[in-house]
Amino acid sequence: MTAFTRFPSALLSALFLACSGSALQAADVVPKGYNTTIPEDVLTPDRVNTRIGTFNYFDGFPDDDTMTKARRQVDLGRGVQTFLNFMPAASLEMLYVGHRDGYGMQVNRDIGLFEELMSSKSLWLTGNTDTVYATAFLDLSNGPIVVEVPAGTGPGTVNDAFFRFVVDMGGPGPDKGQGGKYLIIGPGQTAPANTDGYFVANTPSKINWLILRGFLDDQGKTDTARNAFKGGLRVYPYALRANPPANNFKNLTDWETNTIHANNFKFYEELDEVIQREPSDLFSPELLGMASSIGIEKGKPFNPSPEQKALLTEAVAIGNATARSILFGPKDPKNYIYPGKAGYWQTGFPGGSHEYLVNKGNGGRDMDGRTLFFYLATVNTPAMALEIPGVGSQYAFSSRDGSGAYLNGSNTYKLNIPANPPAQKFWSFVVYDPQTRSMLQTGEMPYPSKNNKRNADMVKNADGSIDLYFGPQAPAGMEANWVKTVPGKGWFGIFRLYGPGQQWFDRTWKLGNIEKV
Repeated sequence: MTAFTRFPSALLSALFLACSGSALQAADVVPKGYNTTIPEDVLTPDRVNTRIGTFNYFDGFPDDDTMTKARRQVDLGRGVQTFLNFMPAASLEMLYVGHRDGYGMQVNRDIGLFEELMSSKSLWLTGNTDTVYATAFLDLSNGPIVVEVPAGTGPGTVNDAFFRFVVDMGGPGPDKGQGGKYLIIGPGQTAPANTDGYFVANTPSKINWLILRGFLDDQGKTDTARNAFKGGLRVYPYALRANPPANNFKNLTDWETNTIHANNFKFYEELDEVIQREPSDLFSPELLGMASSIGIEKGKPFNPSPEQKALLTEAVAIGNATARSILFGPKDPKNYIYPGKAGYWQTGFPGGSHEYLVNKGNGGRDMDGRTLFFYLATVNTPAMALEIPGVGSQYAFSSRDGSGAYLNGSNTYKLNIPANPPAQKFWSFVVYDPQTRSMLQTGEMPYPSKNNKRNADMVKNADGSIDLYFGPQAPAGMEANWVKTVPGKGWFGIFRLYGPGQQWFDRTWKLGNIEKV
């Protein structure tokens, strides 16, 4: 709490005389040095105690120590807010760097396929083990890019360099899963005179991420999706449409590549790369002003002094603690799927907006909601936020058991999946590491998950429900229903519904608690 030192006794005496026993009114005071009444709330006392120290003034002039303390607090706060507000940009940048440097992929040509699904070796924010990912980066520096998607493609999306939605493809997209050609037009570019045969989308950034998902077949195999992508997915410059160059498909399963932004000073260096490369109008002037106040400005080298670097190192540590607190312990009830925080099941889109708008924008942007999502996940699309029965996918995640304690890999837990989960395609449950927010690595279980298509041997209860178990060892007879955890490490889980049914949206079908056994 901020405490203000009282004004001099002579001023108080004048105040009491002026008030004549009535309630004190600041407007009735004529302070020393003034000819008229001055409201007390516009004056700064000579001494103010705050949580960061005492501020000292001479008639409103701050002394050197006060200015140093105040300036440091502002710079620290802007470093924290830069981390929180630019997190989407740094996250997409590291996906780009991971593809470019880790996988050795070229933009507009190479397409990565997780042909045997994504395993826990991949450092991707909450990637899944359930769909065949096709991933590529588009660089629109030299003109528009064409993306051809095959029929039968599942949810697909293009996101810009600030991780904002550009266009959906596949099932949730305008091709409605029938396949088609998309023309992506970059910043400062105009659409061709004739765009017949294309679904046209505009993006404000040079670098954009294309991510598509293909579904497993009825036997839980990847063959159908893999072959469809290899046979029908194309990425090429619009200028070469008459004779498109061949794409190079690369199997990314089991590659050990990092795609996650840093949680230390390196974060600001990742952000600097984005700001130097992309058009300035990708971000608002307020955001760019925040970044430039800590030394990140387009056209200028980011070269902080040792003192500035130390301050930013502290700022990112505070920002990281803030992001983790928002993610794993949000205070706003709208972050929870069920009333009373039942099961501690959370949504990645609190408020139901992929733009994180409050009350359709009348309440501005839900800053904590945006931080929660991008610290947890990737791929920004309305298809995951809107209630569209039968289309896209829905998610629920929890990091706590029924008592509210964090999930601990040393313990054994049980989660009952009630009968008839409302998923037209399939449901899954994947276990993640709270440090990396990637799949939990256990060594002997590269796919730390259960999927009702791929794991058809799971034991069912008499009522049709399924009990999933999580722990260091499988309960006797329940090996098919068990996901291994690591003693001494935490974990959290995400339940996914592909082709979610109305029972999920109206909550007539509900998940229970993750219970410690």
